Amino acid sequence: MHRRAAALAVPLTAITLAVSSCANIPEEWRTPAFLRMGEEQLDSRIPTVTGPVGEEPEITFPDAEPPEEELSGIVSEGSGEGELVRVDDLLIANVAQYQWTGPGEGEAVEGQSSYETGAPDLIRMEQMPEQIGDVLVNQPVGSRAVYVFPPLTEEERQQAEASGQPAPEGASVLVIDLMNRYNKGSVVSGEQTTNGGDGLPEVTQEGHSEPTIDVPDTDPPEELEVVPLIEGNGDEVEEGQQVIVQYTGVRWEADEDGDHEVFDSTWSRGGDPFDTTIGAGAVIEGWDEGMVGQPVGSRLLLVVPGSMAYGETEEEAMGAPAGTLVFVIDVLGAYDNPPPAEGAEGEGSESAEGEGSAEEQADASEEDGGDGE
Repeated sequence: MHRRAAALAVPLTAITLAVSSCANIPEEWRTPAFLRMGEEQLDSRIPTVTGPVGEEPEITFPDAEPPEEELSGIVSEGSGEGELVRVDDLLIANVAQYQWTGPGEGEAVEGQSSYETGAPDLIRMEQMPEQIGDVLVNQPVGSRAVYVFPPLTEEERQQAEASGQPAPEGASVLVIDLMNRYNKGSVVSGEQTTNGGDGLPEVTQEGHSEPTIDVPDTDPPEELEVVPLIEGNGDEVEEGQQVIVQYTGVRWEADEDGDHEVFDSTWSRGGDPFDTTIGAGAVIEGWDEGMVGQPVGSRLLLVVPGSMAYGETEEEAMGAPAGTLVFVIDVLGAYDNPPPAEGAEGEGSESAEGEGSAEEQADASEEDGGDGE
């Protein structure tokens, strides 16, 4: 599963390859260099990285051979008070990779930079190797981290070549710019200007908690209904972007006990924000049409007819919830996706028809990289 084929998988592939080369390094060598040297001092062997965070960095390689141990450190600390990275965050980051090939020599790795693709990366901290994540934890948004991973050993080079993976020369250098973060339980700010109602479900939500959806005992509307409960003031969501949301879904039709039980919710997964490409068939049609054009920071009530969801009948839904569905969605963020990798058109949506429940797709995405529905 792969929604961010170029922007997420490629840099993370680079990270995995780089980290794999450190598998046999003694544990004491893996300590971030800036911690070993003192909190205010970076190891002089780390390449010099300059330029504003959020813009393509300028990198100068030391006039020495690449080190045989792993180095890492924060070269620029952000000012985001109250925006410290946590171990279970979803991060928005710009990532660039370089190869340090010799004394004073190195180059950017083509296709391995968010700045090259024009789209940031989504990084789930819980899925990061310790060598990456430990450096980022408790750092403020706006910080820049640099990592140096030693050259591959001959054995590792042979393993990479045998598996069809590249075996780069020299040390791998990663630069990660922390642009934003979403924590478990993130919600949009502001107060609801309406709770819905007037023939549609009513929604109440207290703080960072799962919303309560009260479905009326009437026939559902025949068309898609989109009601902004909170209208955000961010940019409008565009077709093909990656959106980050909290959501809860119930069926309009009550069960035999007269209840409208939640069939899927990020809150049932600890309030872990969910990400997916929107407007490209990766999710149900009701989501695609209902979210595109809405401002980031909005809380939306979506009433989706079965024809724009999984089907009107149990047979059509094939195990997914049938009939009209009701969603409450907090649109936390929206970010550009990179252009498809060459020869990878269509990879950005592994479920072009939006098949399967949102929870099923989310669970599968966690297994394959956690990058959305």
